[in-house]
Amino acid sequence: QVQLVESGGGLVQAGGSLRLSCAASGRTFSTYTMGWFRQAPGKERQFVARIIWSSGSTAYADSVKGRFTISRDNAKNTVDLQMNSLKPEDTAVYYCAARPTLVGTYNYWGQGTQVTVSS
Repeated sequence: QVQLVESGGGLVQAGGSLRLSCAASGRTFSTYTMGWFRQAPGKERQFVARIIWSSGSTAYADSVKGRFTISRDNAKNTVDLQMNSLKPEDTAVYYCAARPTLVGTYNYWGQGTQVTVSS
């Protein structure tokens, strides 16, 4: 079965950087789309970024474009989210997700990792 395990969250000052990693196992992910989402307290979960594993094609939410970079490592089976120029409004629990299709619902989710950005 698919397992997604996030790591790398923590506390950082505004303007700082963090790198989140999602370790994926249980499948061959070459045909999968991998995504990062986040959920702040009292708010709905929102899309952050996605990458198509086979092509490396990426997409980002407008709120993070130019600051965050999603990437995948074929050898390690990981999907990373490099977050630069962090803002207090980036504070949230960040989730890794996977789906076996190019579009549609994400079927698999990690447990989440907390990112807190202090002002």
